[in-house]
Amino acid sequence: MSAADWYAHKSLGDGLFWIQERFYQSENRANIWLLRGTHQDVVIDTGLGLRSLPDYIDANGLLGKDPQRKNPLLAVATHAHFDHSGGLHQFQQVGVHSAEVDALANGDNFETVTWLSDREIAVAPSPGWRARHYKVKAVQPTHILQEGDVINLGDRQLTVLHMPGHSRGSICLHDRDNKLLFSGDAVYDGAMIDWLPYSQVSDYISSCERLIGLVDRHYNTFGAKRLHRIASMYISRAGTCPAKFSTFAWRTVAGLALRASNPRCAC
Repeated sequence: MSAADWYAHKSLGDGLFWIQERFYQSENRANIWLLRGTHQDVVIDTGLGLRSLPDYIDANGLLGKDPQRKNPLLAVATHAHFDHSGGLHQFQQVGVHSAEVDALANGDNFETVTWLSDREIAVAPSPGWRARHYKVKAVQPTHILQEGDVINLGDRQLTVLHMPGHSRGSICLHDRDNKLLFSGDAVYDGAMIDWLPYSQVSDYISSCERLIGLVDRHYNTFGAKRLHRIASMYISRAGTCPAKFSTFAWRTVAGLALRASNPRCAC
């Protein structure tokens, strides 16, 4: 299967594109964003990496058709989990939070929580492909990101907000002037997962409290009111005894399963 078949995209205007992996049909499927600037272009999250995302972007002219336009393209992962970081190795410039640099550089499929099943792939990307063979490929980040760093695209700036909890290196990218918040898995429309390796409930609560403070001023993919409701519900639920027990139980099961499927991981 070609990259042209594997991906689909929609233009949201003002140099922003939403890209999805058509045949990865799972609740884990990440949103892939392409944001064009006057001096720098950025891909935010890269999906599984089963087909070339740079080839798709180029073939569809998403960076423009002007042959004189030679902006550098930076791929940033909002965190290291496989559904967001699997395609990073396809890019020359790669950014990730400092807390997860080693996981990506070492190809640590325990920390990337690589957990993919055949039933999640509606059409195999190549003959004989099986999910059990899938691994996130090691990649050396070129941009080590920290809280408060600014990615300058020229006509717009993305500020790095460290939002740990779902993972230790989770970040959001905040376009203050255009009231855009690329939230990754710091907050999303669904049950928020806090039981994976390196998840931390107390950090997640703090991150949600911080997100609530941004709600009235900024927009994200499902709107400020929905963000406020999701973050508030997580905060109220996370401190209860049943929730603590459930988190412990799921973390134990997830850790055992990931160690079994990634026996050579450094964990």
